[in-house]
Amino acid sequence: MVFPSEQEQIEKFEKDHVAQHYFEVLRTLISKKSVFAQQVGLKEVANYLGEIFKRVGAEVEIDESYTAPFVMAHFKSSRPDAKTLIFYNHYDTVPADGDQIWTEDPFTLSVRNGFMYGRGVDDDKGHITARLSALRKYMQHHDDLPVNISFIMEGAEESASMDLDKYLGKHADKLRGADLLVWEQGTKNALEQLEISGGNKGIVTFDAKVKSADVDIHSSYGGVVESAPWYLIQALSSLRAADGRILVEGLYEDVQEPNERELALVDTYAQRNPEEISRIYGLELPLLQEERAAFLKRFFFEPALNIEGIQSGYQGQGVKTILPAEASAKLEVRLVPGLEPHDVLEKIRKQLDKNGFDKVELYYTLGEMSYRSDMSA
Repeated sequence: MVFPSEQEQIEKFEKDHVAQHYFEVLRTLISKKSVFAQQVGLKEVANYLGEIFKRVGAEVEIDESYTAPFVMAHFKSSRPDAKTLIFYNHYDTVPADGDQIWTEDPFTLSVRNGFMYGRGVDDDKGHITARLSALRKYMQHHDDLPVNISFIMEGAEESASMDLDKYLGKHADKLRGADLLVWEQGTKNALEQLEISGGNKGIVTFDAKVKSADVDIHSSYGGVVESAPWYLIQALSSLRAADGRILVEGLYEDVQEPNERELALVDTYAQRNPEEISRIYGLELPLLQEERAAFLKRFFFEPALNIEGIQSGYQGQGVKTILPAEASAKLEVRLVPGLEPHDVLEKIRKQLDKNGFDKVELYYTLGEMSYRSDMSA
């Protein structure tokens, strides 16, 4: 099969009125902040999605009884034997804060060199509009749909879909009997091949906090008084080896090891490799695993302890000679089958105590189990 070139696709897009319309819809969606972590714009965007789906004939239900509204849109076929397809998407995004480098306003859709840029353009507002525009194109040329189509759109995916299970249970009668579920997006590898996901890592996120004194202390006491940031840094360092292995007793005992077929599939089809990762992200530090087999096993089948951010002390202009009294960090563990979020955090708590860092306070924020599909089919 011969696919059109990138330039041919752009020219076709520019002549396509439906595509142009939904490009403007996407522009509007990108301009509307909907950040669950900050509780910003969720209701507004949910209502906007309800409006654009109603315009093309969908039956829309917006359920506001959760932390973020759910939007369900139904397109019914008149065929009595029609099968049912469900599209899952989410309209929330991660923040676009000052710790990230943007060349333009992240909430203004821009196009450069054939690529679209904006917070949520790929994850996941762009996929909502792409699917809706494809459906609208089909409806332009056909009197009826061959299948029933339902869209489920949530606003808390970036926070582990905290209410999704409850929502699905509440609306089970409407969704039961569906024949196919298509998840939020698809990907292509470096060879332009469509990828099939064999699973997803889970996650547990938590905050670590240390208070070393009632007030910041003059730095002249630095040789005799411990500071919160030094204590926290040493505590976190005790949890991970230099090669990235997690130093928490009992953690790896629970990990479900990959079987030979899973390892073989990854070895054959995985396009991620040390060289590509270094090139794409412009890495300045050495990889934790540079040999390909070890790199792939660590990436796909092993847990990882990550620091999302650290905060302490003075960060303004000039100098402030203090020993900060407080320090905090946001952390996560990427989970694999066999690991349960709360149990992992409990093991970390015990390890910190054993290492002599009982003054570090841990606060669970969210967790999601991992899964791995049976790839022997």
